[in-house]
Amino acid sequence: MFDYSSIQFIFITVNRSMTQAKQIRSHYDLLGLHPSASVQQIRSAYRDLSKLYHPDTTTLPPAIAITKFQELNEAYATLSNPERRSSYDLKIGYSRYTVIQPLPHLATQRPTMGKPYRSSAYLDPSDRPLSAGEIFALFILGLTLLGCLALVFVVAIARGELSIG
Repeated sequence: MFDYSSIQFIFITVNRSMTQAKQIRSHYDLLGLHPSASVQQIRSAYRDLSKLYHPDTTTLPPAIAITKFQELNEAYATLSNPERRSSYDLKIGYSRYTVIQPLPHLATQRPTMGKPYRSSAYLDPSDRPLSAGEIFALFILGLTLLGCLALVFVVAIARGELSIG
């Protein structure tokens, strides 16, 4: 059984920890972003704030500027790395997967082809539209396919293996 003093002690401890948790700002709060922000938004916010708080370019006192700049660097280092960002999101209780999540053993198996797997926040193909060069390459690929099919029909008609009509 609990007596009144032990319940009061537990209540005070929980209340203090909740107050401290509210005072600790997340990396997203430091950058002024929502946890669903894209890689480009994170990079842009980091660049803007780093210019503002860099110790060499700010009017803030050096001690405050260095502290703020280190916090920004830590936040960006965590949020720009997809694996670290995912684990950080789970730590703060945010999940971008609301309905279906991949099975754990499928998420860890990646084909390496003899090279270690490296992911980069700058080369996420699902986070950007196709560039003009990529669209042009797909157009040329489609024209090549149609040209090959037309050539097959022309050769078949010339040999008499395919009759029209």
